[in-house]
Amino acid sequence: MFLSLILSACLISEGSPAGMEIPATDSLHAVTVTADRGVVVSRKDTLSFSNSFTISDALQLSPGLLVGDNGGSAGLKTVSLRGMGSAHTAIYVDGVRVGNVQSGQTDLGALGIENFSSAVIDYAQNSVSFNTLRPVFGMAPVSASASFYAGSFGTYMPKIRLDFRLNERLSLSANVSGSFSKGDFPYADTLRRANNDLRQIRAGMDLFGTITGGDFHVKAYYSDADRGTPGSTSYPSTDRQKDRNAFIQGVLSKKLSGFYTLKLSAKGSYDDIQYFSSWGDSRYGQTELQLNSAHDFRLTDWCRLSLAADLQWDGLKSTGYDASRFSVLGALASSFRFQRFSANVAFEYLGAFDQDALSRGAFSPSLDLKYTIFKGFDITAFGRRAYRIPTFNELYYAGYGNPDLRPEDAWMMDIGLDFNRTLSSKWTINAKLDGFCNLLKDKIISAPTEADPNIWLPYNIGRVRALGADVVLGADFRSGDWTLSLDAKYTWQSAKDVTPDSYSYGSAVPYIAKHTMVLNGLLSWKGWSLSPLWHLRSGRSDGYGEMPDWNTFDVTLAKAFALGRAGSLGVRLSARNIFDCRYEVVGGYPMPGRNFLAGIEYKF
Repeated sequence: MFLSLILSACLISEGSPAGMEIPATDSLHAVTVTADRGVVVSRKDTLSFSNSFTISDALQLSPGLLVGDNGGSAGLKTVSLRGMGSAHTAIYVDGVRVGNVQSGQTDLGALGIENFSSAVIDYAQNSVSFNTLRPVFGMAPVSASASFYAGSFGTYMPKIRLDFRLNERLSLSANVSGSFSKGDFPYADTLRRANNDLRQIRAGMDLFGTITGGDFHVKAYYSDADRGTPGSTSYPSTDRQKDRNAFIQGVLSKKLSGFYTLKLSAKGSYDDIQYFSSWGDSRYGQTELQLNSAHDFRLTDWCRLSLAADLQWDGLKSTGYDASRFSVLGALASSFRFQRFSANVAFEYLGAFDQDALSRGAFSPSLDLKYTIFKGFDITAFGRRAYRIPTFNELYYAGYGNPDLRPEDAWMMDIGLDFNRTLSSKWTINAKLDGFCNLLKDKIISAPTEADPNIWLPYNIGRVRALGADVVLGADFRSGDWTLSLDAKYTWQSAKDVTPDSYSYGSAVPYIAKHTMVLNGLLSWKGWSLSPLWHLRSGRSDGYGEMPDWNTFDVTLAKAFALGRAGSLGVRLSARNIFDCRYEVVGGYPMPGRNFLAGIEYKF
C-alpha cells in the first residue's frame, strides 16, 4: 500500500505531456547503494537465459556456482557461491531479496525461467540476481508468445505470455506456465526413481512505467506445486509436499534533482509448505514484509555518496514451532572515480532481533578497487565482511534446531584481471582471471546423520578456508548470416575445515568440487542454431568420503521460421546427458541419465 501511494502520487504530480522527452539517466559508473542489498561493486557476471529450459540449467554455466539438486524435476534446487553455502548466498528478483528465514534455502524451482531474461552473479555481494524479461513492442501495441515442450519421463512444459503497451509510459505483461513430470527415470540397471512426480503452475504479472526523471516496476507472482519427496535411494519414501508462494513487490527510482536520486522498494510475500509424511504431517506458513530505501548523492563528477536503510519483518507459524524476526540494515557508501582509477568504500550494519529477545548484529566494511591499465584491460580487487544469521529451522526446529548456533562470519577477498578486445569487425575476444580467498568462522553445516540419512542436523564446524581461481576465455565471430560464440570456464577451488584441534581438520567441505569446467558454444546460420555444452565436476566429497567425478554433454538444435505479419515460429530439440552419465549432485539423490526435451514456440 505504501509503495502504491508513492507511485500514484508520482504519476499524478510528475506526469508530462505525451511525447515529452524523459531525461537520460546518470551515466557515471560508480558504486550505488540500492534499497535492497547495500553496495553494488564491479565483480559481476551475467548469464543469459535464452538457451536454457530451467533456471538451474542456466546457472550450471557458471563453474563458480554450486547448484544443489536433489534429483529430477521435483527435487529441491539451490545455489551457493564459492563455498559460502546456499543460506549465505542471497537471491534477488529485480533488486528485491527473496527471503526464506525458515530454512534459508530458496528453491529455484519456484522461480520459473519464463519470467526472467538473465541472472547477474555478484561475487562481492555473494548473491545471484534475476532480472525480469521486459516487453519489446513493434508497431502493434500487443505482443504474445506461446510454447509447449515435452520430453523424457513424462515431462510437459506449457507457457503463455501476453504483453500490452497501455500508453507511452505504461506497459503490462502477464504470463502463466506449468511444469508437469512423472520423474520416474532409471538410476540403476533395474531400478527407477519413484514418487518423484511434479505438478506445478506459475503465474506472474508485471507493470512497467516511466515518470519524469525515473521509472517504476510492480511485480506480482504466484507458484503452486504438488510434488513427491522420494527420499534417498537408501531410504526411499512415499512422502508428499504441497507448496505455494505468492508475493507482490514494487521498485521506484526517481531523480529528484541534479545531484540526488531516490530509490524505494517494498515487498510482501507468503509461503505455505505442507508435508504429508508417514512420520506425521506438518505445515509451515511464512510471512515476509520489506521496506527498503536508498539515497544517492552525486557530489561532484568524481565523487558520489550513498545511504541505505532497510526494514524487514518475518513471521513463521508451523506445526512444530512459531517464530518471528525483525531485521534492519543500514549502509553508507562512497565512490571515487578518476581517469584510470576508481574506488568504492562502504560500511554496512545488519541486525536481527528474534521474538525471544535473541539479537545478533555486525558491522561489515567493504572496499572495491579498479585500475584500467589500458582500454579493455583492467585489474580489480575487493574485500568484504559477510555475516549470516542462523535461520529459524537451524535455531528452533524441534529435534533439529540448535539455539546455541553462532552466526557465520566471513571475510571475502578477490583480485582479478579483465581483458576485452575487438580484433576486427568480425572478431571479439575476452578473458578473465580471478583469484579468491574466503575465510569463514563458525560455518553452519547441515548434514545427514550416520544413523539415518533422512535426518539432517546443523552444527558450526569452526573455521573454513576456501581458496580458488576462476579462468574464463571467450571468443565471438560474426560475418553475414554466420555467428559463432565459444566460451571456456574453469574453477579450481579448495574449501577445507581449518579449525585448530578439530577431528575434521584438513577435510574438504561436502559437495564442493575441486575442479569444475564448463565448455559451451553457439553456431547459428539463417535461423538455425546449434548449442553444445560440456560440464565437468571432480574432486568432491560428501562428508563420508570421496564422491565419483561426473561429466555431462548436451546438444540443442533449434530453427526459427519467420512468418511475416503472422509472427515467428521456433522449434527446438535438446538432447541432454547424451553419454548417459549416472551421477549424484547430492549423495543418495541420483540425477537423470540420457533424456530429451523438444518443443515449439510461437510469437507475434
